[in-house]
Amino acid sequence: MSSIISIEKLNFPWQTQDPFLFCAFHDDHYPKGNGKLGPIDSLSGRQIGSDFSGKDGWSMYHGQQVPGFPSHPHKGFETITIAETGLVDHSDSLGAAGRFGNGDVQWMTAGGGVQHAEMFPLLKEEEENPLLLFQIWLNLPKASKHVPAHFAMLWNEDIPVYEHSDNDNRKTSVKVISGTLGEIENPSPAPDSFAANVDNEVAVWLIEMEPNAQWQLPLADKATNRSLYLYEGDTVSLGEQEMSKGFMAKLMGNEVTTLTNGEERSKFLFLQGKPIGEPVAQYGPFVMNTNAEIQEAMRQFQRTQFGGWPWPSSSHTHDPERGRFAKHADGREEVRS
Repeated sequence: MSSIISIEKLNFPWQTQDPFLFCAFHDDHYPKGNGKLGPIDSLSGRQIGSDFSGKDGWSMYHGQQVPGFPSHPHKGFETITIAETGLVDHSDSLGAAGRFGNGDVQWMTAGGGVQHAEMFPLLKEEEENPLLLFQIWLNLPKASKHVPAHFAMLWNEDIPVYEHSDNDNRKTSVKVISGTLGEIENPSPAPDSFAANVDNEVAVWLIEMEPNAQWQLPLADKATNRSLYLYEGDTVSLGEQEMSKGFMAKLMGNEVTTLTNGEERSKFLFLQGKPIGEPVAQYGPFVMNTNAEIQEAMRQFQRTQFGGWPWPSSSHTHDPERGRFAKHADGREEVRS
């Protein structure tokens, strides 16, 4: 029996399955920096403040001088920001901040509400500043919609990688951001995360396969939803069916899926989890269960601003000389090179 439910062309943002809400994929080929963390190239011809044009291979998004997303609220779900290439400057309404990237992951449980900014500082002035980033929205069940906001850093050098060689010694590697694989058991990044309960079988993996490599996805519970996205490479065979770059496959968890890569090195995002199965009401960055709860969430934000904004600018960035770091709301700091 085939494990494939469907193969679909990817939209923007990428379509997902419960318990995930969507996935934004950013692949921007930013030019050299201008010394002020913005691009050296002219911004003329762009709709500054809402530039998703992809002109010349990159966008400013909601940034005015520095690309990225100035302060905005979240409530009722989690964000998993995978910065595989390039850097992200994080600032939030709890007073927490950080600079992460080049393989790091930030996992933020918005819960009861938080404002944050995600800017993409172009630090390099002598060479280009490419950015490859996923932001995945993972829903929270009704019982966790109001938990305290929290973020955790999963530093690249601490994220486990599973290695497999097929009969012809062609390699597959899997970066295990969440979930279990082989002997790897990645701890949950936040105490109130939906992924904290291993019974929910949440998995977030980045898979890389050498040309013609073969690997079989491990089986999961029948109830799990599985999505496999091919974002780099040419084609992959899923058993008897072929999938091309820019497509996704919805898969059954309890049926065997054998991946046989094509002639190019390929990269995939894999998302898995048991569905929450509750009604979803969404208005922009607010995700609740009913429209009445959405209205209350908006009123709460109007009253409290989810703690206010303690930074001098809605597009706050950090000192260009700083490396990777995370300052948490309790004052604890993590510093990486």
